[in-house]
Amino acid sequence: MSEDTGKGCAELEPYALRVTDDSMAPEFWEGCIIIVEPRLSAHHGTYAVVDYDNDTTFRQYVEEGGRRYLKPLNEKYAVIEITGPFRVRGVVIQRAGKRRSQHKHYEYA
Repeated sequence: MSEDTGKGCAELEPYALRVTDDSMAPEFWEGCIIIVEPRLSAHHGTYAVVDYDNDTTFRQYVEEGGRRYLKPLNEKYAVIEITGPFRVRGVVIQRAGKRRSQHKHYEYA
């Protein structure tokens, strides 16, 4: 993972994104809102927004056998092995939907 230096205050504040496909279903459905915390580092099992291979993607960050992957929850999508430089833009700390029952917080130790 690479770390950026010289980030301004605004770049360190949590931000919201809308999920635009079903690659992370059923946990994150198309149209739901995720809250991303840019100060957290990705570790095995976290849901992260990552810049890799000239693309920004939202996937589960997985480490297995010394290798790193970006894993979709929907099996229709391919797992991406991280083999080069990448940047973690942040880790998902909350999911929001239209109903209160769809809201969920994610805690990482």
